[in-house]
Amino acid sequence: MKIYLVVGSGLFGSVFAHEAAKKGHKVTVIEKRNHIGGNIYTKEVDGIQVHQYGAHIFHTSNKKVWDYIQQFAEFNRYTNSPVANYKGKMYNLPFNMNTFSQMWGVRTPQEAMNKINEQRQEMAGKEPQNLEEQAISLIGRDIYEKLVKGYTEKQWGRSAAELPPFIIKRLPVRLTYDNNYFNDDYQGIPVGGYTKMVEKMLDYPNIEIKLNTDFFDKKDEYINNFDKVVYTGMIDKFFDYQLGELEYRSLRFETEEKNLDNYQGNAVINYTERQIPYTRVIEHKHFEFGKGDKDKTIITREYPADWKRGDEPYYPVNNERNNDLYKKYQELAEQQDKVVFGGRLGQYKYYNMDKVIDEALNLSRNLEEK
Repeated sequence: MKIYLVVGSGLFGSVFAHEAAKKGHKVTVIEKRNHIGGNIYTKEVDGIQVHQYGAHIFHTSNKKVWDYIQQFAEFNRYTNSPVANYKGKMYNLPFNMNTFSQMWGVRTPQEAMNKINEQRQEMAGKEPQNLEEQAISLIGRDIYEKLVKGYTEKQWGRSAAELPPFIIKRLPVRLTYDNNYFNDDYQGIPVGGYTKMVEKMLDYPNIEIKLNTDFFDKKDEYINNFDKVVYTGMIDKFFDYQLGELEYRSLRFETEEKNLDNYQGNAVINYTERQIPYTRVIEHKHFEFGKGDKDKTIITREYPADWKRGDEPYYPVNNERNNDLYKKYQELAEQQDKVVFGGRLGQYKYYNMDKVIDEALNLSRNLEEK
């Protein structure tokens, strides 16, 4: 039997803790927040499961991961079909025949492709030098200007002409009337919310959970007292930023209760013009098809923000400079005998939830084999 410390009760830490406990090991999970679940935490308000840290829609084509997660929750059949609002006009996402019809009045796939190809011609024979040129080379100026430019600039906090082209490697164009954002085989949201799912993962007699507990208050003591530490926080912070800071993007949420049943008619509406400071408005009750109080709804406006120490890091900025710096931190991490690094922040990668689960399962197997 080993004694594990898991730092962070998000999806990676909770899956690992469950697997280690199932194999008979003793696991202590410490969490600096006052709740489990990390950024997938949901809280019930007015009978509505509110996604406290932004919308999380589970989707995967990995049947192994889908079968695995089913043991902790029943998933509803929610399909992610966001809508974009550009200066009061509404467009379906992802880019599909509904979008093209709304944009240009076209009716057939051939008409849509003719319009896209016509607009892409301004980049003919040119190598895209920035995100703006890359996007235009893929889908033309109309869609770029109305549905990509402002949203992307808000997301990254800088002009699209200053962003590298590799951020948009491709922009999916669907020549069907299909508003399903994901192409994955499986998709949905846990009935009763993600917190309930994580609670079930951590419901083991040999798992101890300590909330409001910061790893860095007793870092050396924790490392000395446990056989293995699974750390899911920021890798550069673990090493006291000794090689420099990695870059992250943060988010700010503005949540409001409204005295009506239905505010916007969709779970997610993106606001794609630069002048509106938030990127999207989430109406949480639509994730569960209107479940909750009939005369109440909860909406959240999501504002991207620059990250500075002390802020919550939501996703890494995987440009060349940061990826090179991460590799140096990774070399330091590999020299750690008792600490392994996991999750979005520990591995400095933008993982979807299914990949987080897969990575946690792989780590559990690898440690068991050693």
